[in-house]
This record gives sequence, structure tokens and C-alpha cells, in this order.
Amino acid sequence: MTGLTFLIPIALGMGAFGLAVFFWAMRDGQFEDMDGAANRILIDEDELTEDEQ
Repeated sequence: MTGLTFLIPIALGMGAFGLAVFFWAMRDGQFEDMDGAANRILIDEDELTEDEQ
């Protein structure tokens, strides 16, 4: 029972920290361009043009 007196505040503190980091990332703009990364992976940058061949 005494273990719970330490574990519950630690768990609540870790949850509050995770929530604070999530809100920081939202405010910093980490989730604004969700489609850009998905589309960039499809672009082949090593593709040679006709002039380079």
C-alpha cells in the first residue's frame, strides 16, 4: 500500500508531462503539414532528366 503512495503521483506527473509536451508540439506547429511528408516520400530526387543522360 505504501508503494501506491509513490507510484500514483509519479504516474500522474508523467501523464501531465506528456500532456504538456503534446500541447507544446501543437503550439510549435509540429502537426500543421501532415500531408507534406507523405507526399515527399513519393518524389524521387535521384531521377535523371533527359539532359543528364
